[in-house]
Amino acid sequence: MTFDATDLTRELDAHLADADSALAQGFPGERPDRQPVHTVYVPASRYDAGLVPRWGQEALAVLDEHGGDAQAYAALLGIGPDLAEDVVGRVRAKLAAEPVEDLRIDFEDGYGAPADDVEDAAVDASSAALLESVRGGTAAPFHGIRFKSFEAPTRARGVRTLARFVEAVAADGSLPEGFVVTLPKVTSVEQVEAMVVACERIESGLGLRSGAMGFEIQVETPQAILGPDGTALVARMVHAAAGRCTGLHYGTYDYSASLGVAAAYQSMEHPAADHAKAVMQVAAAGTGVRLSDGSTNILPVGGREAVRAAWALHARLVRRSLERGYYQGWDLHPAQLPSRYAATYAFYREGLPAAAERLRNYVGQVDSGVMDEPATARALADFVVRGLDCGATDDAEVKELTGIDRHRLDVLAKRTAG
Repeated sequence: MTFDATDLTRELDAHLADADSALAQGFPGERPDRQPVHTVYVPASRYDAGLVPRWGQEALAVLDEHGGDAQAYAALLGIGPDLAEDVVGRVRAKLAAEPVEDLRIDFEDGYGAPADDVEDAAVDASSAALLESVRGGTAAPFHGIRFKSFEAPTRARGVRTLARFVEAVAADGSLPEGFVVTLPKVTSVEQVEAMVVACERIESGLGLRSGAMGFEIQVETPQAILGPDGTALVARMVHAAAGRCTGLHYGTYDYSASLGVAAAYQSMEHPAADHAKAVMQVAAAGTGVRLSDGSTNILPVGGREAVRAAWALHARLVRRSLERGYYQGWDLHPAQLPSRYAATYAFYREGLPAAAERLRNYVGQVDSGVMDEPATARALADFVVRGLDCGATDDAEVKELTGIDRHRLDVLAKRTAG
């Protein structure tokens, strides 16, 4: 007797239809666009249209003053001598051409709480400056604002700044490409739902297309990680965002302080930080929502030894984040840009030969002794694509090493359809 599974399959399809739909809607997979390697936070009162290129110039100046030659700078950051010239050369080119990948004009902790007329004036000035930089080609590829939280004491001011800024930059009926906003100090799922309502009302009121506004959730309160019912609220927050959430950003110091960690021990590598980010990572997996690590407040400023010590620390923390799958972080000062890019480029260039060889073998179905599955091939391709996006490698080098063009890489990485 032969069993015909046709009727059983139909029955199971009907039984699992709702689950299939929920999985497809809630876990659509990774987003296809580029993820910046960092977000730079600048108080609104200090932002102007020339800030991005000026940061690049200042970063190059401090690298010239305190970095030494390529070999010396690479050694300081723990980068091997064989990569020194290439990595530092690429860093210098990056600082000259695209020093900031993502910029957030800050109206929250970095800005303060001035009178309403003062903040309104800052909104007007900074929105005009952002548009000027976009039109002049000097803006960061990704940019936006962080406004005050939806906690009761700051809610009205946060909404006022958000609406006023969006109205200013959407004067022609659309938002600038790469525009995103950050919702800070989120303590409840209801605040995320409120943010969705705010986006809908602002879009409707300004004649923007539905869904034009995306936002990041800043995870900097313990309530976001563990709710009163014992669940990980950050997972529910992601799904409450109705597809508008683009990222989860870890807030190093607010989160640590909320747990009672002494100031001297608050850092991106504290066990409490690692726990929070691990929860965020699982909550975001498969949703298309991306992770960003936080910042270090040890800045490369002052005398030569202080600058070099801060660079070494920053590079180690950047590398640590990358190894754990956090491909983005925060930078707070121009002098952090050299160590950000040097550590990032070294990470990708060190891993490129092995990743390229495994991709070549996978696509060519070569029996190499390592049997990679499609999920691993996707991770390998994603690694190479991230290196391409930030400038750690280029299309010609990758084609030579893998035998694969950019389109095929994007297909393997699930960045585009085959």
